[in-house]
Order: sequence, then structure tokens, then C-alpha cells
Amino acid sequence: MNEKHIVSSFDRDLESIQATVMKMGGLVEKALMDAVRALKTHDVELAEAVRKGDKVVDELDLTVKTDTAQLLALRSPTASDLRTVLSVMEIASHLERCGDYAKNMAKRTIAMAESGEINGSLAALGRMSTFVEAMVKDALDAYIQRDTEKAAEIIERDLEADQIYNTLFRSLLTHMMEDHRNITVGMHLHFIAKNIERVGDHATGIAEQTIYLATGEFPEDDRPKLDRTALEYQKSEE
Repeated sequence: MNEKHIVSSFDRDLESIQATVMKMGGLVEKALMDAVRALKTHDVELAEAVRKGDKVVDELDLTVKTDTAQLLALRSPTASDLRTVLSVMEIASHLERCGDYAKNMAKRTIAMAESGEINGSLAALGRMSTFVEAMVKDALDAYIQRDTEKAAEIIERDLEADQIYNTLFRSLLTHMMEDHRNITVGMHLHFIAKNIERVGDHATGIAEQTIYLATGEFPEDDRPKLDRTALEYQKSEE
């Protein structure tokens, strides 16, 4: 009876922690959408709200880490439960970083509020963000459903996110090379695009945690990354 009570308490504690992580996910998804909307509409107030709102995500991440540490110390979970606890901690870390990227995007939107824009760049960033936001949402859904097939599909989608980023980067680089007046705004837009691309990487990390949780093994990472930023910079200097 006592053992059953301990198991029940562990399950309740773990469910509470996972609920906190899902709350983080919802806030991060909204922050990403708001950051891009603020960029496209030049809404400095919304960008400032995104920047300030990241504090809540950070606090939830700290709550997850504190609660999981306490759970590990008090409950001595089995191997399977231990994987769940470790996965929750990792997913919270991925979400916290995504929140940081949304905040960084908002800060750059504020910095370039009085600047012009490069033709077509904001629409392209919007499409890229929509693609990556869907990756985050689907990654969290795959985790909740313990859906390894969906998780594997999200990992494959990261390749397309990299391709979208590289195409956008080359376009921005071309505009900056053709007209030096585009350099400042072009660099801001490039770093925003890079932040979005990195969110895709973290969505992939969440998907990998789902596969680890279900199978006990991480997927083999044999996909080449298509981030050719350094190479493109090198070519532009030649």
C-alpha cells in the first residue's frame, strides 16, 4: 500500500512538471508569433511585450529544474521514469532557448523601428517563421503523444528549415552587396532569420527527446547541416 502511494505521488509530481513544460511551450509559441508580427507591422509596443515576457518563460524553466531535482532526490525513479524526468528537463531547456530567440528578435525589431526594409524580406521571414513555429508545435504534440514517427518527421523537416534560411540569407547578402545602405537593416534581418533557424534546431532537439523517451536511444544524426553562412561570408569577401 505504501509503495503504491509512493508511485502515485511520483506520477502526480511528474504530471505537474510536464504541465509546466506545456505551459512554457504555449508561451514560447505565442512569443515567436508575436515577435514576427511585431517585425512585420513595426509594432514596437508588441516587441517590447515579447522582450519582457521572456522573464516568465525563464521562471518556468527554473521551476521545472527545481521540481525535477527534488523529484530525483526524493522518489528514486526507475529507469523508464528516469528517462521521462531527464527528457522533461531537456525539453524545458530547449523551450527556454526558443524564448530567448523570440526575445532577441523583438530587441532587433525595436532597434530597427525607424529603418526601412529590404523588399520581400519581411514576407520571407514570416513564411520561415510559420514553418518553424509549426515544427515547435508538432514537436510538443509528438512528445505528449509519444509519437516517434511524428518526431522523426520533424527531424527531417529541419533540413528544409535550413534550406529556407540559406535562401533568405543569400538574398539579404545580395541586397547588402548591391547597396551599402541596406547593410544595417540587412544585418538585423539576417540575425532574426538566424534566430528563427535556431528555433528549428531546438524543435528538432525536442523531437529527439521524444524518440529517446520511447526507445531509450537517440536517433543517429547523419543529416548534414545546410547552414552555409560562414562560407557565404567568405565568398563575399573574395
